[in-house]
Amino acid sequence: MNPDNYLYLAALIFTIGAAGVMLRRNAIVVFMSVELMLNAANLAFVTFARMHGNLDGQVIAFFTMVVAATEVVVGLGIIMTIFRTRRSASVDDADVLKF
Repeated sequence: MNPDNYLYLAALIFTIGAAGVMLRRNAIVVFMSVELMLNAANLAFVTFARMHGNLDGQVIAFFTMVVAATEVVVGLGIIMTIFRTRRSASVDDADVLKF
């Protein structure tokens, strides 16, 4: 398969994720959209690494997955805190964490 097709797929996935971040108000959906954007970036990194014949893009994709895993832990903790206090997962309720 042509590497350009993988880059088109990465651009499509990134666009879907960006649209989800901008259009949705539910924190869980926004969170999943950010994960889509990170996965699209990983696909582009791996595609460029394969095109150039080195492992740099795959190493960057691995570290991006590690950062995404830590983001999931912290992000879900914040979302759960908001949900416990407001009984809603809307991003408009994020001001509840201010002192």
